Amino acid sequence: MPAGGRPWGGLWYSWPSVAEVERIEVRAVTRLFGATLALRGVSVDFTRGELVFLEGPNGAGKSTLLAVVGTVLSPSSGTVHYHPMGDDRERAREQIGWVAHDSHCYRELTGRQNVELAARLRGIEPRAAWDWACARVGASSFGERRVATLSRGQKQRIALGRALVHRPSIVLLDEPFSGLDPASSERLEGVLLEERERGAIVIVVNHTPGLADRLGARTVRIEGGRVVSA
Repeated sequence: MPAGGRPWGGLWYSWPSVAEVERIEVRAVTRLFGATLALRGVSVDFTRGELVFLEGPNGAGKSTLLAVVGTVLSPSSGTVHYHPMGDDRERAREQIGWVAHDSHCYRELTGRQNVELAARLRGIEPRAAWDWACARVGASSFGERRVATLSRGQKQRIALGRALVHRPSIVLLDEPFSGLDPASSERLEGVLLEERERGAIVIVVNHTPGLADRLGARTVRIEGGRVVSA
């Protein structure tokens, strides 16, 4: 077995060894967009091996909080600490796998090429990375097609495979179930549970009633930019 490798579908897959994030501490975080206060003194913790759903009405601040945790946005005030690396956002970013509401895949490339490109950027052997990702997300029937020709569910599967290619210790997903067909939804649910079992911190912006209970996820409810229950 190669160093750092894991079996999947009869395949061995390896990746560079890097420090993993064990806990995220968000403390008194605010985020302004012009005169609009999207987050109002948010404090919440996320721990490895945990599946957390961010829920609440539209415009509550869920996606903003996800973006702050994911280092896409900086807090206007407050702090985010990634243990054991503290507030080093660059090191933390190496440990993040992100699936946005839009897949953001390169439309003129195939699904396979998108995943292999992500692998190369991470210093991972691209062919093995694709074989692993393809098996995980069930992309064998459409992975060689250009992303522009894929359904939303298929695009999201490719985006998920790409996000997980470096075995991140933080997995962030923004409304990933929106518009998915049943097969893609079932596959995504399975991957979320597998990532939790692997020990990742998995945070999902969710609008699907009953899903958190079905998956045994912790729910953090946000209203008006504030955490009202966690």
